[in-house]
Amino acid sequence: MATEVVKATPTCCGKNTGGECVCAKQATCSCGQRSALECTCEKAPVENKLSGARCSCRARPAGQCTCENASKENGPVAGSTCECGARPASSCTCERAASNTNPNPNEIDFTTKK
Repeated sequence: MATEVVKATPTCCGKNTGGECVCAKQATCSCGQRSALECTCEKAPVENKLSGARCSCRARPAGQCTCENASKENGPVAGSTCECGARPASSCTCERAASNTNPNPNEIDFTTKK
């Protein structure tokens, strides 16, 4: 799995050990044979992309979580939502998140900064 993805982020499920998000380590690609973001099947071009709204650990698309929090993550969003509508407003994980916040201190957003 991509090292930066398993690092605990502010949106991580809160279960982290040694600075790593437990949920990100549990996440698998949709076929279930490989870790998330390390897919090698015919879905690899889509599965291995990090764009759009993501689940809390950011390893899978929002609504397609495969870790132990899947039942909570994949349910409908209640209350205020992120601009994309896929995540709660307090934990937006897509490109539309407020530009003054970097969800992961290890990430640099070159797409919205000039």
